[in-house]
Amino acid sequence: METNEISVHQVRVFHCLETASDWLTSGEIARAARVAPRTARAITKKLVDLGVLDVAEVLPAHRYRMSPFADKRNKAYLTRLRQAADVFKNG
Repeated sequence: METNEISVHQVRVFHCLETASDWLTSGEIARAARVAPRTARAITKKLVDLGVLDVAEVLPAHRYRMSPFADKRNKAYLTRLRQAADVFKNG
């Protein structure tokens, strides 16, 4: 489910994953994006549900990466995330 508002935390998590060269755990994402672990888990779940991220359900922790099909699955949301990133960067 999409919402109209995009938070700075969502932008940080998105940027972390967009620039990553490998799969990341939510803990790694939380540290890199400077958000709480719970926030990272919630945002990664949302981005998986929206088709932006791929998830590898492995133990001991799931791992996430940008989906190579993200633009095809949800181009509108990616555009909004990138626009929000520009606002936060310049605001």
